[in-house]
Amino acid sequence: MLRTSTPVVEVRSIWRNFKSRTILRDVSFETAPGEIHALIGPNGVGKTTLLRTIAGLIEPSRGTVRILGGSPRSAWVRERIGWVPSGDRSLYLRISGYENLVFFARLHGMSRRNAVRRARELMQEVGLADAMHIRAGLYSHGMQKRVAIARALLTNPQLLLFDEATHELDPSGAAKIHRVAKNAARQGAGVIWATHRLDELAGLADTVTVLSTTGVRFQGPVDQLVAMANERSYVIRLGEHTSSADDLEHAIASFGTLVLVEEVAREEYLLRLRNGTVLGDAIASLTSAGLPVLACREARPEIEEAFLTLTGESTDDLS
Repeated sequence: MLRTSTPVVEVRSIWRNFKSRTILRDVSFETAPGEIHALIGPNGVGKTTLLRTIAGLIEPSRGTVRILGGSPRSAWVRERIGWVPSGDRSLYLRISGYENLVFFARLHGMSRRNAVRRARELMQEVGLADAMHIRAGLYSHGMQKRVAIARALLTNPQLLLFDEATHELDPSGAAKIHRVAKNAARQGAGVIWATHRLDELAGLADTVTVLSTTGVRFQGPVDQLVAMANERSYVIRLGEHTSSADDLEHAIASFGTLVLVEEVAREEYLLRLRNGTVLGDAIASLTSAGLPVLACREARPEIEEAFLTLTGESTDDLS
C-alpha cells in the first residue's frame, strides 16, 4: 500500500445545516494516499452529505475541505476525484457498458484511441469483459454499479468516493468491487468508503470514522474499534435435554464475566460474555459441569458490538 505524508483529503470542523436541522456536526479527519477510510453511522448522521461536501457538490455551513491542498470546487481538483454515488443510474441504457465508458472518457478530453484503450482496461478490471458489448439496459443492478465504478476510475483519480457501493449486491459482486477499491489504494489513491455494512470494514478499511448525531464518536484503525466492544455474543448448542438457561448461568458464574444467558431455540442459547473473557474457558467450564457444547457460532460480530458500545444504536438503524 502506497503512503505519503501529504493527505489527499483534509476535512476540518465541518458543519452542515439544513434549515433548523444540523446534519454534520464538527467532523474532522484526514485520508492519506493509499488509505481506505470508511465512514459508518446510524441513519441520518450525514454520510452522504459528507461525501457530497468532499466532492464539492455542496458547501459546508462551517469548516473547510481541502483536496490535494486545493478547493474541491476547483476544476483542477474535480478532475482528480472519482465519485460513485448511491443508487447511481447515470448510464445510457441503449448502448453498451463499453460504449458508455468511451463516451465519458471523451468528455474528459481523452483521444479516441486512449478512450477505447481505457474503456477496455476498466471493463476487464471490474469483471465485465465478457459483457463489454451488451446493452447496459440488459445489465443487472450489480453490473450497472460496476460500470459506474469503472466510469469513476476513467481518469485514474487520486481520490475515490464510494457511497453504498455494494448495496443490494450479492457477496460475489461485492467482492469484485472490494478488489477494485483495494487495487486503487495500492496504486496510491485515497479511498473514502461510506457503508451501512459493518461486515465490510474488516479486511477492507484501514481506518474508520464512526458518526453520530453528536459528531464523531470514533476515529482510528478498525482493530481499535473492535477492541472497544464491551461484550461478545455467541449462540451455543448443547445436547438434548441436558440443560437449561439456569444451568448455564450457574456453570459460568464463577468467571464473573457472564452478561446474559437466553434460550433462543430448542437446546440453543445466546451467551453474552464481557470483553476479555476467553471463550474456550467458558466452554471448558460448561463441559466440566456436565454441559458439553456441541456447536458454537458468533451471534454478532465483534465490530457490531463495538458499534453498539459507541453509539447505543441498533445496527438495524445503519444506513
